[in-house]
Parts: sequence; structure tokens; C-alpha cells
Amino acid sequence: MAQINSRTAVYSGTFDPLTMGHEDVVRRAAGLFDQLLIAVAVAHHKKTLFSLEERVRLVEQAVQSIAPAGRIRVLPFEGLIMDFCAQHQASAVVRGVRNLTDFDYEVQMAAMNRKLRPGIETIFFLPEASLQCISSTLVREISKLGGDVGQMVSPAVAAALHGVHAAPPGR
Repeated sequence: MAQINSRTAVYSGTFDPLTMGHEDVVRRAAGLFDQLLIAVAVAHHKKTLFSLEERVRLVEQAVQSIAPAGRIRVLPFEGLIMDFCAQHQASAVVRGVRNLTDFDYEVQMAAMNRKLRPGIETIFFLPEASLQCISSTLVREISKLGGDVGQMVSPAVAAALHGVHAAPPGR
């Protein structure tokens, strides 16, 4: 088993797309850990708007100014997040929780993850209050209907969303 580095955390998700709420969690987690790995999930279970490569690139662009170079790394991942944590010697998983629905789901996941890897803690962050209403699903829908998502996502993500929704059907 890989040795655990007590100062590395993993923040995982599909990030389709990364929102300001996600960025808030990244910013705060980066302040607590020496290294934060953002694990962008392949997401076999759902159809994503952006490809894995596009999502990785957009996350990299959105978080590049949050911490000094090297402190935040963006990596694709497939499989169990606990295996990813072990491979990268992380001691914690970071999760954002916006509401009770998120909390119920995340508590169940944290308990299962603890069964899989007891040495890896789960840490919950509440996004800033003004960001708690933002979800990737709502951002995609608002953008698809021509709404302004500029206050919900980074400029790079807003431009990518505009490009997708301005493209002819079938992209």
C-alpha cells in the first residue's frame, strides 16, 4: 500500500462545467493543503456536455491563478476515487456541500469511502452563501437557453459554453 502524504487532498467530480462554487471549494482547500489534486472523472454513468480533455483543460484554466504553480494539479481519473487517492498518496478527499440533498448523498459516500480506505478522511466545504444555488446542471441549462452565466463560471468556461450552444446541432 502506498504511503499517505498527510498534506495532499483530492477534489473529484465531473466538473461539467466547473462553476464558481467549485472554484470556491478549490480556493479554500488549496489554503489548507500543500497539494490539491483535482480529479476530473471520466463519467461513464452520464453523457457530459464537454469531453474529458475539454473538462480537464477548462479546470486548468479556471484554477491557474488560485495557488502557486504546482500546488494544484488537474488530472483525469477513472475508477474508484479511493484508489486514485492511494495512488497519489493523498490523505483527504474534499467535497463541496451546497444543501441537505448534497449532504445526505455525500455522507453516504464518505462512509463507504471510509470502509474502502480507512486512512483517508473526507472533508466537507460549504461554498460561500452566494454560490450555493449554482450547480453545473443549472449552468448548462441556463447557457443552453441563452442566459448569461458570467457570474456562475469563469470567463474561459463561459466562452466554452457559448461556443457549444452557438454551434449547429450535432456539434
